Amino acid sequence: MKTVIFAAIAASAAAVSAPAFAQDAAPFTGPRAGVTLGYDKVGGQDGFAYGVSAGYDLAVAPRITFGPEVSFSDSTIKEGGVDVSRDLAASVRLGYVVTPRVLAFGKVGYADTRFELLGTNFNYEGVRYGGGVEFAVTGNTYISAEYQRTEYEDGLGGRDAGVVGIGFRF
Repeated sequence: MKTVIFAAIAASAAAVSAPAFAQDAAPFTGPRAGVTLGYDKVGGQDGFAYGVSAGYDLAVAPRITFGPEVSFSDSTIKEGGVDVSRDLAASVRLGYVVTPRVLAFGKVGYADTRFELLGTNFNYEGVRYGGGVEFAVTGNTYISAEYQRTEYEDGLGGRDAGVVGIGFRF
């Protein structure tokens, strides 16, 4: 009998705490999509980055979110016959709800960037990492700011980007 009562109490506590996870992270959970723009630097050359991103965030603990993110972007960097072209990335993002309207997050993942030189395309892969903040303007609209760093293969070097964005949650 004690086991049944203990199991019932444990099940009740779990049922009550699961909605609390979602409530603590409420404006930062579910599917999202947005646009980004900002500063881009590759190989000592400065430019303008612009793109789109989409993701899905889950509440995994009180005030903690986790989820996948994909992005597609481009850059205005064209120097010395080299055009830094499309950039595809897939990352995972871990967030912490600082206040009911502010989420701080870090991310890490994979990036594939196309460089065009004299009509020939070269794709370089790398590890992308970064972090930022997201502010819930409304329950469905957010603005964000983040820093991204990509370390490319074959000693190519890295890429730095500082972007701001606006997005919507569904």
